[in-house]
Amino acid sequence: MKQIILGTAGHVDHGKTALIKAVTGIETDRLKEEKLRGITIELGFASIDLPGGQHLGIVDVPGHEKFVKNMVAGATGIDIVAMVIAADEGVMPQTKEHMEICTLLGIKHGLVVLTKTDLVDEEWLELVIEDINEFTRGTFLENKPVLPVSSVTGQGIPELIKAIDELSAMIPSRPVNTLFRLPVDRVFSMKGFGTVITGTLISGCVKTGDSVMIYPSGITSKVRGIQVHNRSVSIAEAGMRTAINFQGLDKASVQKGEVLSSPKALKMSYMLDVSVHFLETNKKPIKNRTLIRFHTGTSEILGYIVLLDKDELIPGDTNVAQIRLDSPVAIVKDDKFVIRSYSPVRTIGGGQILNPLPKKHKRFKKNIFEGLKALVNQPPEEIIVYHVDNAGYQGVSFSDLKIMTNTPEKQLDKALQKLMSIKTVICIDKENRIYIHKNCFDQLNKKVLSFLENYHRINPLKAGMPKEELKSRLSSAGSKLFNLMLDRMKKNKKIVSEEDTVRLSLHTVSLGGDQAEVKEKILSMYLKTGFCPPYFKDLIKTLDIDVKKAKDVFMLLIEDGLIIKTKEELYFHAEVVNNLKKKLVDFLLKHEEITTPQFKEMTGTTRKYLIPLIEYFDSKNITIRIGDIRKLRKH
Repeated sequence: MKQIILGTAGHVDHGKTALIKAVTGIETDRLKEEKLRGITIELGFASIDLPGGQHLGIVDVPGHEKFVKNMVAGATGIDIVAMVIAADEGVMPQTKEHMEICTLLGIKHGLVVLTKTDLVDEEWLELVIEDINEFTRGTFLENKPVLPVSSVTGQGIPELIKAIDELSAMIPSRPVNTLFRLPVDRVFSMKGFGTVITGTLISGCVKTGDSVMIYPSGITSKVRGIQVHNRSVSIAEAGMRTAINFQGLDKASVQKGEVLSSPKALKMSYMLDVSVHFLETNKKPIKNRTLIRFHTGTSEILGYIVLLDKDELIPGDTNVAQIRLDSPVAIVKDDKFVIRSYSPVRTIGGGQILNPLPKKHKRFKKNIFEGLKALVNQPPEEIIVYHVDNAGYQGVSFSDLKIMTNTPEKQLDKALQKLMSIKTVICIDKENRIYIHKNCFDQLNKKVLSFLENYHRINPLKAGMPKEELKSRLSSAGSKLFNLMLDRMKKNKKIVSEEDTVRLSLHTVSLGGDQAEVKEKILSMYLKTGFCPPYFKDLIKTLDIDVKKAKDVFMLLIEDGLIIKTKEELYFHAEVVNNLKKKLVDFLLKHEEITTPQFKEMTGTTRKYLIPLIEYFDSKNITIRIGDIRKLRKH
């Protein structure tokens, strides 16, 4: 059975609470102060089984202007509004403000209940009904039933219940959404139960035993018990007035306005991209960075509005903006909100969330405000592409996309699979399900090619660019994206990636005429000096060659294996070392061991060169030192 919530709305003292008691038999004013003052201050709750079998939850909201923030909280999750207007007073200021709030919150179904008809005559009643018809013209209540009742005499109450029953049958089922969310509207303690939290479950479901997180505090607890309209249940679903009892949760740790959801399912943000409607009833424009009271769910938070493409909104305008808040909120795309002026306090506008996790925008950037305007009515796939494109090299996770698109998990997964199949979106981290746009990936490819081309031009004698150097130049790209990009470029034969270096596929080391001459001079000198080679600094002076040019050529000779490094600053010609290696191995095969003096006799060199040479053979696993002798290492 679908779950339906009816909420009252209307001016103070127009009989909303008395009406609910007449319909359900339940007194919703529970506070001592409410009974003494005769007005509703906090939200009240009741329920009724309608003749057609539908169980209806009812939220009674305050009518006094001082408690409009409680009215906004109560209107969250409402399917049907009963706009209550007293026959003896007609349409009043709070009637109008409540109508504006209901419209801003996207409520589409309702009826008008004309109370206190026992206090007026028929002629007056007809005048009030004409006034109501004029008031509702152009609103969601235009041409909806206007039902005269008396909560004192009971006149019209059966007809009202019948009308609500018929309207309930027309209400569509709520959209399927797996994301459990319950904005908190009451927190209290009960002896034997502990802390109890109540609210209207606006999406998803919650079961006994589930782990739940409180946002923004991040406190987690387990569901001990659930009640829906004073009946214990094992599961509560979207549209139900729900009371949840938690294990070991202190009442002081939860506040009205917070949101219950699954652990890590929501994200907190101090900024929101929105489509905002500035009410036509406002007397003057709203300027950029005006301080506002931001209402969403059951919360009220101070913040200011940043207009992205103009300096002010005139009454009746609808435009995109960014809301920047004093405290973080956890909401999703398409959530409705209301804004009220800071002082004097009154409702001035509202709208819907376009992006609940935005970056801080600069003003007057055409691509930003036009991109946001397009989000208002775009299908999920286009919204996904927008967010993935805006995420840059960092990408956007599946869990964030659920919030940013307000799309059920299966539908979101299907959309992403389609976008990946046409290569618009690329998954760069399968474990955490992080995605980037193909354009971003292509830009990164171009940067890599540009860096490598530039590197090869400056360092023509180097085989490739060190990977770590390339990675540091692409610091905005994480390790997983960097590695994926190298793998794909390697498969496409654009680059060659070898151990610690990367080069363009077409890059080959080629020496110029003067470099070739330097190469021959260096090789000749090292071959000639044999086991007593010069240090590099002495080589430069002896050959009278440019230091940088010599160093580039020298490094190339080492990479090509023509020069062998035995220790820092000490190098030998490869032919000299390889000939010595053969003599050493032959000696050890014959004699099994060699001493340092015997090795000295073999090379005819001093200890300065002798020790680095024999240690080089140790490091290459040719020999092994045992005490003062060396033996051939067995393989």
